[in-house]
Amino acid sequence: MRIIDLNKDGGIGANCLFIQVGPFCFLMDSGLHPKKMGLGALPDFQQIKDVRLDFIILTHCHLDHLGALPLIVSQQPQVKVLVTPPTLTLAPRMLRNSFNVMKRQREEYGIKEYPLYNHVDISVCQQNMLPMLFGKPWRFLLDNQEISITFHPSGHLPGAAACHIIYQHRNILFTGDVLFKPQRILPGARFPQQHFDTLVIETTRGARMRKPGQTRQSEIKRLFEAINQRIDQGGSCLIPTFALGRMQELLALMSNARRNGNLIDCPIYCSGLGRDLINYFDKISRKTQWVNFRRQIIKPLHLQRPNWEQIKPGRDPTEKGIYLLSSGMLVENTPSFQMAASLIHHAHNAVFFIGYCDPDTPGGKLLQTDHVRPFVFESLDYVATVQAHIDQFDLSSHADREELLTFALTANPRSIVLTHGDDEARSWFREHFANQLPDTRVTDPVPLNAYSV
Repeated sequence: MRIIDLNKDGGIGANCLFIQVGPFCFLMDSGLHPKKMGLGALPDFQQIKDVRLDFIILTHCHLDHLGALPLIVSQQPQVKVLVTPPTLTLAPRMLRNSFNVMKRQREEYGIKEYPLYNHVDISVCQQNMLPMLFGKPWRFLLDNQEISITFHPSGHLPGAAACHIIYQHRNILFTGDVLFKPQRILPGARFPQQHFDTLVIETTRGARMRKPGQTRQSEIKRLFEAINQRIDQGGSCLIPTFALGRMQELLALMSNARRNGNLIDCPIYCSGLGRDLINYFDKISRKTQWVNFRRQIIKPLHLQRPNWEQIKPGRDPTEKGIYLLSSGMLVENTPSFQMAASLIHHAHNAVFFIGYCDPDTPGGKLLQTDHVRPFVFESLDYVATVQAHIDQFDLSSHADREELLTFALTANPRSIVLTHGDDEARSWFREHFANQLPDTRVTDPVPLNAYSV
């Protein structure tokens, strides 16, 4: 197998692997870098400008895996995009949102090349998508040779998949982004328990160890106790969250907690893409058994929309309650960024992050800012003194590093390829694989370099 990481910045960014297995050439994902704009956010497609792709495998709908797909499909209109049925439902909506964001950024930042694609490109991309059921192999023939591709649920997000490839009796597994533990709305990953010759594995949480005694359930309990305390003191709570997957998971958890008396009775404000995706999750749940989310389960929450005209930097909102808003890392010019500027100057309020925050994002910087120190909302031309309570809860949609290590030991591969993690995270996996799988060849690919695996 030949592999090139087209994510030119490495780490977690414009996720896109070029793979050649025998005569078959394909991509694994085609994303946009979440911290870059313009052409710099794209994978380096120049590396494959003379290659005819046989297909593209899309593991899931987060934009760091999906966002550049219309561009490569427009360059290779013959290519089929292999997706799960939930991904087929979600991907066009996420791409339309990406188009709208790029249009806004063109005006705000003067990025002339934006938008990188239009609604026609998205429609063509959707037409090229080939839905595949979990556990059902798809076989592709080329030059009298056959490759078999099977999707397995990866637990990360509705529709997210690991990909099992068989070529000439060689077994290859791409984990994609994976969560083994079940969520409220989604079962955990279900991978084949067998030997794989090659394992291409995500490493997102390699640099993070879960605290002793800390579990997903204990973090959920701690979150609701913290919310109740702040609301009871007359404040408001902002929970910045990713619109796709995280927001719907939290809404379902809140609905359970309120029915069980574990969440205080107060208004819950929610708007934007995440709220719109409630209807998509309901549709997926009705069509498949892969998502446990129906619209009626959140009816008891009586969701409201924020009154944005009254929400200004430094002005404590008169409408107290829980604000569940995107984006999860408090990126500038998003609802959560605007709300944080309103809340953090007031001691009875709180901002609760529910997963990883890149240290270079506003969310990551806020977590590093000490109490009563200034915090700059640059795009709003506003400086606030951090008086609110700031906390972080480990409700990540990525597997713990020990779980991935255990899975790799069970698979006992001849070779391992590390993906989707920063340098420190990959280093942890390299060290532990060297100690526990000394006969396994481990490749940590340098971006844009070709490797034979």
